[in-house]
Amino acid sequence: MNNEYAHQQCLALMEALIQYRHQPIYRQLRRFGKRQSMLHSDVLQLLYHLGRIARGGILEIGAFRGGSTVAVALGLRQSGAAKKFITIEQGGRLRGHRLGTRNILHTLKRNLGRQGVDDIVTVVKGRSSEDYVVAAVKRALAGEKLGLIVLDADAEVKRDLERFGLHMIEHCWVVIDDYGGSADAEKSAPIKCQVDEFVAAGSLLPLGYYGNATWFGQWLKPLPAR
Repeated sequence: MNNEYAHQQCLALMEALIQYRHQPIYRQLRRFGKRQSMLHSDVLQLLYHLGRIARGGILEIGAFRGGSTVAVALGLRQSGAAKKFITIEQGGRLRGHRLGTRNILHTLKRNLGRQGVDDIVTVVKGRSSEDYVVAAVKRALAGEKLGLIVLDADAEVKRDLERFGLHMIEHCWVVIDDYGGSADAEKSAPIKCQVDEFVAAGSLLPLGYYGNATWFGQWLKPLPAR
């Protein structure tokens, strides 16, 4: 992978974001995100962009209320392409938070319906660590390779990249939240360590860091066998 390619991809992301900031979709996602997402509005906008341009299926792990899910789905719908979009969410409840909800899955599906994208998103209930969930994702993909994967669940991003790496095309877009944060953060520290391992091995290509903590890059190849 040459530096010129990485440079071009980095610039393309930044230029896309600058252009979107002057379009109605940016204001739409910013308003929606304040009510439904912990992600920065720039991240939501880039997820919309990647939903538009991804050259394969889409997998999200950790949908929560659906802020990122809706952003990607709106981009996918705008593209007009018939790509599969699967999101994994274990459900449950969240208390004591401004985005708290008594039923995460219900809130997720309600938001997908209200935004008119429930027909293009397949929701799989469970954890990505569970074999039946992985099997359900593979069935839903029906052989289609992934062109975009969004990781925003637990800190085990290495597990998810290894499980789904064989289903990703080369240069599959990879978005990983909680890469940034304080050095001793319970989630960000292990995520950063794992992502950096993939980068050092030539498996991931870093292309940017947006919002408060979200890493953007591309998939190149699996980690070497040990």
